[in-house]
Amino acid sequence: MNFRVRALALACSCSFLVAGALAQTARQADYIVAVVNSEPITNNEVRAEVARLTQELARQNQAAPAPDELRRQVLERLINERAQLQMARETGIRVDDAAIDLAEQAIARQNQVDVAGLRARMAKDGVDAARFRSQLRDQILLSRLHEREIESRIRVSDTDVDHALEEQQANNTDPFAQEINLANLLVAVPEKASAEQVKERQQQAQQVLARIRGGEDFARLVQEVSAADRSKGGELGLRRADRYPPSFVLATQNLAVGQVSDIVRSGAGFHILKVIEKRAPAALTKTVVQTHARHILLRTDAQLTQAAAIARLAEFKKRIQDGKATFQELARQYSQDGSATQGGDLGWANPGMFVPEFEEPMTRLAEGQISDPVVSRFGVHLIQMIERRRVDLNPREVRELVRNQLRATRAEEAYATWVRDVRARSFVELREPPQ
Repeated sequence: MNFRVRALALACSCSFLVAGALAQTARQADYIVAVVNSEPITNNEVRAEVARLTQELARQNQAAPAPDELRRQVLERLINERAQLQMARETGIRVDDAAIDLAEQAIARQNQVDVAGLRARMAKDGVDAARFRSQLRDQILLSRLHEREIESRIRVSDTDVDHALEEQQANNTDPFAQEINLANLLVAVPEKASAEQVKERQQQAQQVLARIRGGEDFARLVQEVSAADRSKGGELGLRRADRYPPSFVLATQNLAVGQVSDIVRSGAGFHILKVIEKRAPAALTKTVVQTHARHILLRTDAQLTQAAAIARLAEFKKRIQDGKATFQELARQYSQDGSATQGGDLGWANPGMFVPEFEEPMTRLAEGQISDPVVSRFGVHLIQMIERRRVDLNPREVRELVRNQLRATRAEEAYATWVRDVRARSFVELREPPQ
């Protein structure tokens, strides 16, 4: 997902769907929990975002982190966003009302209502429309900042593509080519520690290792004794092995998932590593699944509202299913698209050819199945999946696929580095709750 999509998706998630929790949170006593370059972040802001994320995770049937950990993560993200918003404004990025209008219209389409309907739902659920538009403005500011600072600077040369192809075709037995996720428990050794102190910490690490091998839970011991990052049980994240310290890779290369290493010495101290996940190097993709679909498009305007278009297409679907008309006949007669003369036939399409709000529901259809009305930035569609096929990519298409993969990987890495850099240049003061 690129940064513009990610930011806009975050704005969409701030919709009326979680309004009740946010409105209730806002009524509680407030105080400042952090200051970012003289701009405060309040307890209510943190509580509101925690409530939103908790509801969103529950809706997706995902387990939420422990309350204290979730609150810590939310506060950290708000601090980063506040610093980035300040940077965007200070460097002259502006968002006019027309851009906010377009974003609001996009969110309305995703919820299959018009803007008036969206605002009516938000008002019913206690969401202030002005506040919602302010959130949209912030997210657009962030997306434009990310595009300028990160995306526009990512370059992938033909030489980079050549090297990536060579790597993907290389021997997959190379332990540094696979992807691994390790959990790290660190018994730290102080800088300039005496020989006695080093021996004491080594003995402590050996005792912890014995407890793990005696059946105690690794993640619980991370919380108890580790001097490294304790979030997610010390997990360092799935990444190519060559992005881990070589000593970590060599200590775990012969271990199965779930097994624990012997003690590993580093400049920071004594490490105990648990293998969480291992993946073989990604095989070079040389095939792709193409889709063959047809659609009927009704464009909305003053004469045809979105609700009316949805109702009309629902009626078309019923007529087709009842055998009173064929999809092609209705497409030729009613579709407001260049494919109308071909009965709505869109031809064979590679993944990514259509806009996401059209492609995602299309890919969920079985062969022969007709969708419910689908709202996109172009209007309202009725889609029928005709068939699918897997085809070989030609050399040019393979290179373009690899180029896009490299660009995405570099953008994510550059984004993480840039976020840390912006945070490091900001003055951040954390405050304790009032007594």
